[in-house]
Amino acid sequence: MGMTAERVQACHFFQFFCNQFTLIGSKPLDILTTKQNESGMFFQQLAKPRQQKGFQATFTGTLFLMAGLIAIAQEPVTKEQTNDKLAKVVKLGEAIVENTTTHPMSKEYVGNALNCTSCHLNNGRHEKAGTFLGTATAYPAWSPREDRVITLEDRVLNCFMRSCNGTRPPLGSEVSVAVTAYITSLSQGQPLRMNSNRPVGPGAIKLLAVKPDQADIKRGASLYTSRCAECHQKDGQGDNDNPPVWGDRSYNDGAGLSSVENLAAWLKVAMPPDATDLTDEQALDIAAYVNSHKRPHFELSEHLPAKERLGEYNASKEK
Repeated sequence: MGMTAERVQACHFFQFFCNQFTLIGSKPLDILTTKQNESGMFFQQLAKPRQQKGFQATFTGTLFLMAGLIAIAQEPVTKEQTNDKLAKVVKLGEAIVENTTTHPMSKEYVGNALNCTSCHLNNGRHEKAGTFLGTATAYPAWSPREDRVITLEDRVLNCFMRSCNGTRPPLGSEVSVAVTAYITSLSQGQPLRMNSNRPVGPGAIKLLAVKPDQADIKRGASLYTSRCAECHQKDGQGDNDNPPVWGDRSYNDGAGLSSVENLAAWLKVAMPPDATDLTDEQALDIAAYVNSHKRPHFELSEHLPAKERLGEYNASKEK
């Protein structure tokens, strides 16, 4: 098993000290003493060879220090192996984001037909539509809804309850850590700027200038038919490639997109995928129409797991 250069150096350093103390410690120190003879003249002679107590204490203390260096030098996992394991978790997180409803680790926590990438386009790599780029730099962040500071992992778990209309995975679970690791990987090298206003990253979608009360549902219905129904179907239930936008298989009324102004801002930068050409007014009208339909009602108590499943200790060894 390999070791880093620093640890190899520590081992060499320890070996050098052991060699030196073996040489010194094997020979008692000769001490010169000064005495006076019967004639009153002073002379020097070798005293009985002896070890100095200070030397013994120093040598003993150094052994303890070197023992510590030996412990440091024992590297259970190489740097390459560590990076490989982290990369696998990040890759797992992206797979869950892309296939949330069907992935074996996440499907039990999902209660509708939406994957994370249904809203966070291109697995969160889209620069505008629910982007994950730079998102991790904003956390921990203040959340008015929860009335507390939350972590990025908290935010991920809340999405399972609201946008996915499912059950909150345990804090610290593999699925939770994997998704959070993937999102965090998309913020590498960026400066940390915790958000003291709300739990969103620097690329959060900005609300449109038009106000929600300006929306016209009838205009929205017409626009939906001409611009959206081809993919999401006239009944809003989508197909194998496009998610449902209302009904039991869509997000519940506790999700961010259940707000007309939030959905309008998202539509403006996300739809249609191949040509985002909706005007602010059109995006607002379509959002009002979509959210005028029935969808699941959010009750927090119905989406929380049993108390013993709220969180878990995820270390592989007890230390």
